[in-house]
Amino acid sequence: MFKILEKKYLAPEIYAFTIKAPRVAKAAKPGQFVIIIIEEDGERIPLTICDSNKDLGTIYLVIQAIGASTKKLIAKKEGEYIKDLLGPLGKPSEFIYEDLNSLKEKKILLAGGGVGVAPLMPQAKWLKENGVKFDIVTGSKSKEFVILEKEFKELADFFFIATDDGSYGFRGMVTDAIKELIINRKREYDLCIIIGPMIMMKFTAKVTKELGLKSIVSMNPIMVDGTGMCGACRVNLDGEIKFACVDGPEFDAHKIDFDEALRRQAQYKDQEQLKDHEYCELVGGMKSGQI
Repeated sequence: MFKILEKKYLAPEIYAFTIKAPRVAKAAKPGQFVIIIIEEDGERIPLTICDSNKDLGTIYLVIQAIGASTKKLIAKKEGEYIKDLLGPLGKPSEFIYEDLNSLKEKKILLAGGGVGVAPLMPQAKWLKENGVKFDIVTGSKSKEFVILEKEFKELADFFFIATDDGSYGFRGMVTDAIKELIINRKREYDLCIIIGPMIMMKFTAKVTKELGLKSIVSMNPIMVDGTGMCGACRVNLDGEIKFACVDGPEFDAHKIDFDEALRRQAQYKDQEQLKDHEYCELVGGMKSGQI
């Protein structure tokens, strides 16, 4: 059992959890993820580790309530427990193994969309601690969905916020923001790391390819069981098949067949909607006193 030490509201339907998990905290590296099982016979939920503290033995996860399982998770309170937590899983970000002197000669852009901005945190912290220059650009629907602004401002050389509706920061999507930085503001980068919803990663990768900017994406969104057994997270890289959970989750953004990945992501949509409907009916019945 793993205790929830802190639960923090970040934005509508988005919460941050600090969980006691000493072994995971000790071993976690940027880019890796954990599998959470909330209760007996519960669904396996893959979540990227957003931060860890080896001294305190804690990990930090940001969760958005999308389906039945994540809604059950954010309903948990401080002091309550999660049944199982497995990790760290997946391969760490490749840049942590690069020659540090060579890496310091580069300029990196971290690009996050929606709740996908949170997994950029361990990368940003590692880069900061090792003296590597980097900027961060994040995209949100509107001002109320902007998260981790204070933390990113303290870490990045330059932090650029974009909102779809223009209610805060730059008006436009992440793709527009990247064009603004590179084309109009003449900022130069050697690598872009993209994390966010699949559709956001698809079009952001398209833009960076057009700009000739090497890019990496995290394919966490298509993972299901997190161990490679289900085969749901197959990724087509120029005809070569990889598994996001064991070979990734990070891959060359310009080699991925995103259309195939998007179709694969939707394969359990009907089952997810059914489970979500059942959960909402259960919660509604409990609140009305019918259960």
